[in-house]
Amino acid sequence: MDSFQDARILVTGGAGFVGGNLCRRLLEDGPARIIVIDNLLSSEIDNLPEGRGVEFVHGSITNDRILARLPDDLDYCFHLATYHGNQSSMHDPLADHENNTLPTLKLLERLKDLRGLRKLVYASAGCTVAHKTFEAAEATRETDPVSLHLDSPYQISKIIGEFYGNYYFARHGVPFVKARFQNVYGPGEILGAGEWRGTPATVWRNVTPTFIWKALQGEALPVDNGGIATRDFIYVDDIVEGLVRCALRGTAGEIYNLASGVETSIKDLADLVNALAGNRAPLALQPARDWDRSGKRYGDPAKARGELGFTADVALRDGLARTIDWTRRNCRLIERCMARHAGFMRAPGERGTEDFRPGRRDD
Repeated sequence: MDSFQDARILVTGGAGFVGGNLCRRLLEDGPARIIVIDNLLSSEIDNLPEGRGVEFVHGSITNDRILARLPDDLDYCFHLATYHGNQSSMHDPLADHENNTLPTLKLLERLKDLRGLRKLVYASAGCTVAHKTFEAAEATRETDPVSLHLDSPYQISKIIGEFYGNYYFARHGVPFVKARFQNVYGPGEILGAGEWRGTPATVWRNVTPTFIWKALQGEALPVDNGGIATRDFIYVDDIVEGLVRCALRGTAGEIYNLASGVETSIKDLADLVNALAGNRAPLALQPARDWDRSGKRYGDPAKARGELGFTADVALRDGLARTIDWTRRNCRLIERCMARHAGFMRAPGERGTEDFRPGRRDD
């Protein structure tokens, strides 16, 4: 099977940034059915495309009634549901467990006896295996060891999901494929999406949309530790293509890095966003983040290229330009979502509120 034509597909977290883009791609192949399950905790229904066969279920995949109603004739599952992101998980580890670790286990338990299931693709995180360094980084490979000392409950949950997938593959034959994401950016990532999750990172979700929004407002971009940290930025269309290839070409039980293989410093990202957005405000230099020890990291896409035929085709400059254009066209939606949390985003020292430190994005 080289497409999803007439396929029956489950997408958990399908109203999220990556999930919505994935659903649009799946619709191009003419599937028989796409079931989207999303509790909208960190996502927006606006991201979900309309199309023939798309069914939306508002709720968590941990809900036993929702699980029981899933059809037994699923062909594919993309498990993207998560608790976004590092800082939210540090603020509330129990919420992270409930919305990150537990959904993976309950989903695997429900799907373990579906003999017609062709592939279950799990969205994992490259930061779980990245070497903890601010020195020169080496590209992380799928075979690199996993540290026993991770930086956040989010990272712990993501690697535990891989462990559960390995167990259900070995014990029950669940065709589990692990897709390790790098820093995904692009159209559809909405600042302030979903519900308040305890920290300003609810709004300032990730570095790229935060930089773009602030640059378009003519504000100074907040740069931690001189911007020396590095990341592997991959455009959302490329990550979606990687997920598609994991499902159609991936080998059950295997791990694939969905990465560009290009290391970019946060300082260089900030300068490029400012140049593309026409922002002349100087950078706002801030202290290093005390929790983030994997300062420099990027992924090695060689295995995905060799086994899946996957490459990240969109260069950072082009992807940022497209994302800036999308942000300009969707300002009202973004403002509405950000405004939802205004009561929490107060100045430091106001009683009963979280400190509003706009530079503390989650990436």
